[in-house]
Amino acid sequence: MTRLCLACLALLLAFALPARAAALDEGFRRYLEAEIWPEARARGVPRAVFDEAFRGVSPNTRLPDLILPGGKDTVAEINFQAEFKSGADYLSERAVAGNAATGRRLLAKHRDLLARIERQSGVPSPIILAIWGRESAFGAAKIPMNAFEVLGTKAYLSRRKEMFREELVAALQIVADGHLTVSQMKSSWAGALGQPQFMPSKFLQYAVDFDGDGRRDIWNSVPDTLASIANYLKAAGWRTGRDWGFEAMIPASVSCRGEGPDQAFRIADLVAAGVTRVSGRPFPANEMNSPGHLLFPGGRLGPTFVATPNFYVIKAYNNSDLYALFVGHVADRILGAGPLTGRWQPADRLTRGDVLRLQQQLVVSGHDVGTVDGLAGFRTRRSIGVMEQVLGLPETCWPSKALAERL
Repeated sequence: MTRLCLACLALLLAFALPARAAALDEGFRRYLEAEIWPEARARGVPRAVFDEAFRGVSPNTRLPDLILPGGKDTVAEINFQAEFKSGADYLSERAVAGNAATGRRLLAKHRDLLARIERQSGVPSPIILAIWGRESAFGAAKIPMNAFEVLGTKAYLSRRKEMFREELVAALQIVADGHLTVSQMKSSWAGALGQPQFMPSKFLQYAVDFDGDGRRDIWNSVPDTLASIANYLKAAGWRTGRDWGFEAMIPASVSCRGEGPDQAFRIADLVAAGVTRVSGRPFPANEMNSPGHLLFPGGRLGPTFVATPNFYVIKAYNNSDLYALFVGHVADRILGAGPLTGRWQPADRLTRGDVLRLQQQLVVSGHDVGTVDGLAGFRTRRSIGVMEQVLGLPETCWPSKALAERL
């Protein structure tokens, strides 16, 4: 009897799974015709380009952060993006030193090109190289996914449908404008393109033709790639003549609750409060009367920094503290700096879902955590610090089981 039931169940699944996939694909096709095609047509995309882009394309349900029809809007218990995982892993000495060594070699190789780009943009060459290395291993990374499958799936099924809808239409415009053919439109799992890993809308806004061949080629042209990265940062507000930030010793008397780009301090005042550079050198004279920001990417359980507004310009490229820190640190290492002095201390093993539930409790208590998404950004970190103070817990500004239990 049991074997018969199992056989029946297997038979039901054999019919149900293809039927579900067919229904999902049918809904996807209706969505493309009703929602995407009218907008693409209004932006000058020919029907032939639209048809070719989606020929044989079905939703890729293996992509992360999707909400399938009939499913709940839940956050995955694990983090898929490396930028939001362990700081010790993301900024491992192996990764940093390898990128810095390649960056130094490429700085020498492309010195004249980078000097011209830096003169035009004001963005330092090591920062440009560090982003190139982080995004595509200096152009060597394989970027194999079908951009229209990725962007189409995410426009139809992800939490951020509106964002990906705009990116999907922008990708169609890239083909319609003759930059690439449909078959050449390869992307990351998030839909990012080329060596700088621009989202399609960013390509249309910031990609430049620096080699003068009439094409904005961020796939094959090193001059176009590097100049496009610099143009992006310039447009985001890069402040020429300022550093990105400094690793610092921040005493306990300076609370981690003061972290964030919306809380600025004159660097001279931070020095007066006891903040010092880990190198023992003074802060540059031109920085002393300028605004700086406390940065605790791992709360009190990791290295600490005084960031400048340029740190947050790097975050405009990728909105992750660890990403911006990696870029800034690799840039420093290209110029000969040593490893970070601070260490990432062991912390409670919490999933993204655990952090999301902690954020929800903080919101109930009246705190601003930014987006409730299971990621411990600066608003979440400093709200944790406030609640730790209220509950009499040691101030760490980092998610912990102790705080979750008290909440």
